[in-house]
Amino acid sequence: MAHVRRRQFLLAAGVLLVAPTFAQEQRATKPYRIGVLATEPLTILQQSLRDLGYVEGRDVVFETRSSAGRSERLDEFALDLVRLRVDLIVVANTPAVLSAKRATATIPIVMINTPDPVQLGIVASLARPGGNITGLTTLSVEMSIKQLQLLKEAVPRATRIALLWNPDNPWHPVAVKGLQASTGSLGLQLQVLEARGPDTFDGAFQAMTTERAQAVLVLADPMTFAHRRRLADLALEHRLPMMGSLRGYAEAGSLMSYWANGADLSRRAASYVDRILKGARPGDLPIEQPTKYEFVANLKTAKALGLTIPQSLLLRADELIQ
Repeated sequence: MAHVRRRQFLLAAGVLLVAPTFAQEQRATKPYRIGVLATEPLTILQQSLRDLGYVEGRDVVFETRSSAGRSERLDEFALDLVRLRVDLIVVANTPAVLSAKRATATIPIVMINTPDPVQLGIVASLARPGGNITGLTTLSVEMSIKQLQLLKEAVPRATRIALLWNPDNPWHPVAVKGLQASTGSLGLQLQVLEARGPDTFDGAFQAMTTERAQAVLVLADPMTFAHRRRLADLALEHRLPMMGSLRGYAEAGSLMSYWANGADLSRRAASYVDRILKGARPGDLPIEQPTKYEFVANLKTAKALGLTIPQSLLLRADELIQ
């Protein structure tokens, strides 16, 4: 009997040793399905995964749902990805991560551009997020204050700044409160204006002109990003220097932009995807903060506004758009 029991034990141990290898071989024949919720395709993240050895079609396939700034469709898109049984969801902004969080508590979620996730109730802590969500935070209140400081440096005479925000964005009330608290030390007054969609832009800029705003700060938001060129055209039409967040705002014609380096965030997000697909639990992976930032100035827009940006500010820019 002892001999039989020993043989059964060895057989069982052998199954345990072989099973993971067999499971890995089985999984290798079927590519991982990665869901993406973003305003635009995450091409740098996809390239970064290729750099890590993932071949699209063989190892991974992407199920991309682009909201194009229409946050009201994100819940529908997130549920669609859950129904498709994706292995992981990558989210590019706050409304997207909240929609994904509502849709699933089990599928891993990797954030790229999410501000203050603890304050917003998305995770328990940065060090140990717990649950199924991890990734990168942009800590946007601090960055928005930095944007306001840079705008004041670019337009020293400005004492009244218009602040364009979207009440439908969950982190915007936090950012507005933080900015209002910082204006005293900068000698500024804020004119706070709501913009829920592009149909509200004309009215907002007319209000800026009526109240004699001297510059405008646009808070980072999927909707304003999707319509960044329209905003830049309106700012130029109303002779208002405009500060944006992601570099795309400056590329579209805003005077300046300041934000975490988007390419760096996407590359680091790919590392999270890689680790999770290899077995790491998202709740055990600490949420990281930005390490690289981008300050971009659009000299073509400055010239059109008749504005001379101080040389001390230009020397700090990562890129000057001619």
